[in-house]
Amino acid sequence: MYTLTVDQRIDALVQELTLEEKVQLLTGRDFWTTWPMEKIGLRPILVSDGPSGVRGEVWDERQSSMNFPSATAISSSWDPAIADRLGAASAVEARRKGVDVVLGPTINLHRSPLGGRHFEAFSEDPVLTAELAAAYVAGTQRNGVGATPKHYVANDSETDRFTVDVKVDERPLRELYLLAFEKAIVDSKAWLVMSAYNAINGTTATENQLLETPLNSEWGFDGVVISDWTAVRSINSANASQDLAMPGPDGAWGDELVSAVQSGQVQEAAIDRKVFRILQLAARVGALEGFEPVAAEPVDREDPIAFAREASAAGTVMVKNDGVLPLHPASVAKVAVIGHNARFARTQGGGSATVLPEKVVTPLDGIREVFGTDKVSYSVGAVVQEGIAELPLERMTNPVTGAPGARVTFVDDGGAELFAEDRRSTALVWFGGDAPIQASALVQIHTIYAPEESGTLNIGYATVGHGRVFIDGALQYEGTTEAEGTDLAAAFLAPPSISTPVQVTAGVPVEVKVELDTADRTGALANALGITVGIEPDTSNPEALIAEAVEAARSADIAVVVVGTNSRVESEGYDRFSLELPGLQDRLVQAVAAANPRTVVIVNSGSPVLLPWRDKVAATLIGYFGGQEFGHALTDVLTGVSEPGGRLPTTWPATQDDVPVINVSPDADGTLTYDEGIHVGYRAWLKTGKTPAYEFGYGLGYTSWNLAAADAPEQAAPGTGLPLTVALTNTGNRAGKNVVQIYAEKHDSAVDRPIRWLVASAPVWAESGETVEATINVPTRLLAYWDNGWTYEPGEYILRIGTSVTNLPITKRLRLT
Repeated sequence: MYTLTVDQRIDALVQELTLEEKVQLLTGRDFWTTWPMEKIGLRPILVSDGPSGVRGEVWDERQSSMNFPSATAISSSWDPAIADRLGAASAVEARRKGVDVVLGPTINLHRSPLGGRHFEAFSEDPVLTAELAAAYVAGTQRNGVGATPKHYVANDSETDRFTVDVKVDERPLRELYLLAFEKAIVDSKAWLVMSAYNAINGTTATENQLLETPLNSEWGFDGVVISDWTAVRSINSANASQDLAMPGPDGAWGDELVSAVQSGQVQEAAIDRKVFRILQLAARVGALEGFEPVAAEPVDREDPIAFAREASAAGTVMVKNDGVLPLHPASVAKVAVIGHNARFARTQGGGSATVLPEKVVTPLDGIREVFGTDKVSYSVGAVVQEGIAELPLERMTNPVTGAPGARVTFVDDGGAELFAEDRRSTALVWFGGDAPIQASALVQIHTIYAPEESGTLNIGYATVGHGRVFIDGALQYEGTTEAEGTDLAAAFLAPPSISTPVQVTAGVPVEVKVELDTADRTGALANALGITVGIEPDTSNPEALIAEAVEAARSADIAVVVVGTNSRVESEGYDRFSLELPGLQDRLVQAVAAANPRTVVIVNSGSPVLLPWRDKVAATLIGYFGGQEFGHALTDVLTGVSEPGGRLPTTWPATQDDVPVINVSPDADGTLTYDEGIHVGYRAWLKTGKTPAYEFGYGLGYTSWNLAAADAPEQAAPGTGLPLTVALTNTGNRAGKNVVQIYAEKHDSAVDRPIRWLVASAPVWAESGETVEATINVPTRLLAYWDNGWTYEPGEYILRIGTSVTNLPITKRLRLT
């Protein structure tokens, strides 16, 4: 008896559908789901933002999510096993929330440090990025959830991201930007890829030939190309290898696509291929009756909180230590904790990747827990916050229920209530869910707030539109806030703020009600809304804040200063214009270090910032956006419970003027030209000869190491792997971690080459006094360059082995035959 293959069975289901049904499946049903089709046993597929957590179908603090460390923290581990575990843990989270597809990992490159979304991507190097991306995808899909490498391709900055045309030559496109994606497709067999907003060499990504070549024709991709939200803009994309247009139900396809097929403008065979791939994805995730999913239940589970803590420590980079670390709590009488981000830590970057954790452990929390509250003082030192911060839940009372929180009500133009919900936050986003935003005329946020201190508070809201602020029933403010720039997502996720001064008395409740007009909303985000009700910071006396912090530091045994960015600096929707820390944080660090030579600085940013005081402090740790266990992980590192396991995946400059590739702004014609070619990141730094603050691959630990000469073949053939063994001895008095890095050089090349480029790496652990051997495979393919195909240049190559791009004590010569 002949049995049909899975592909044949799926193809038969495609043939059961009418043209109208096929086309319907190619656009989302709403923000987060695809259309079901009962006649073939197809349920909706639910997709959700990641990649450092899984938010689920609604943006709601009442349905909390695990907040894992940001991608830059994960990549700083240089450990594919950590990335694999992040993928697996994300899949477990997804299954808990009924999610079939995680929209991650983000694997665009850190081409310029001004890129506003770099916290969400891994590295400036394509090989390190590719290794980590492939591991993340493998971990996610092993647990039965689809992974979505994004944003394909050359979506490496945010300025004018919907319209920018990236001009990039074929060689850097292949050797850098596509190489970052390739391993996740070829080796880990990603089930989806997300196409980007931008154009590449004159053609928008959703219509670009790159979706077919190399993605399908060379790499063998058999999954679904899902668009970034609203990135499909015309019927032309249906003739490309673009499969699914999100969100729905409106979009550029639909009935118009039916007519295009009927007229011959689009071939029905192209539609059938798209539908086949969507049904194949449904079969893989268990959304298609009669097909066995890849994993009915997750096969890899672990404690997500413990993993978040471990991963954050593994990605923490120590860039300076004069011997003050690790700290021994029993021998420290008093710790001065200083900094806005110490108390209000950033655990994730802004934008669509945001998740809402049940609990965040801040650096202040972690230090108090280990050192004792009575031994720890706290000073804000400098204001970092820009705009409105939500009201703390413990100071709010819902006027309807009496429970902590706020009442939110949507009303129609006649004043009738359409919908109401009780919320536990005043930072509110509706992006999917049941709230009738487009049908309403007004939304009201109502709470009773009990101030902690007496004085003047600047109470208001952050959103785009016309609104009003009522205090104790009286109108205090009415006005309109306009979007800054043209990016819809930036207006939605990081809107402008307004506030009005209100005199308050500590403990005396204040009734706060904000109204926002919601009538006449149109466009792709008409049924989405973001608004934060709360307090703008008091910036009236910055010198007093610094003076208070200096006095606290002077009277303490150790000063721990946490500096960092805010949501106005690192977020989806816009790039940075400066690498300086916001506010007066640099002045704060310099003043504290002058008062206490035992000053430790923790950097709470997702990507590089300038550290002009770096030579004046005793120790510096880069903690990135460390996830909800950030405070525990940092305290583990500070006290030596955990090794600072990170090494830099991106170069950190000493000054902004030194950065060799920095432009992220399109020209007057909307073009952003990658005229640096293959020289990006550390490659560009090496070419210019300028010295950064901290080079690519750099990081310190709590022990010392000796690297012995490598054992490797002296010649290799094109397309093979080269096994290379390095012996590492831990010469210190405690266990530790190091990262072996291998770079290639070709001094007599007939083509332009980087001075050196990464070809392989591996994390290594050893006990005190132990010698371990790390055998690392170097693919000779990474020695090739692109010239209408991968071209191998015979002759001698030099492999340099060490622990950063400039600390390379071992040299091996290799002849490529």
